[in-house]
Amino acid sequence: MSQANYLDGNAAAGALSEVFAVDLTTAVGQCNGCGQTAVFAEARVYVDAPGMVARCNGCESVLLRVVTTPHDTYLDLRGLTYLRVPNS
Repeated sequence: MSQANYLDGNAAAGALSEVFAVDLTTAVGQCNGCGQTAVFAEARVYVDAPGMVARCNGCESVLLRVVTTPHDTYLDLRGLTYLRVPNS
């Protein structure tokens, strides 16, 4: 996938702050596809869809999806082996 219409992982801060009480853009995650470990802010975030999709900046695998409806927010984190959130 060679699309250039993505933003960095900081673009996910608003949507993720509605679900999590911490800033996940500083969290470190490992891609389930290629094993690359990086801060979430380095992910490629696509917002031109019914939801938001974050992709690995190494292999472009989907790391997470966030879809918000009027009643619920759906999170799909299966593209991450882990997401390590720093303690305050």
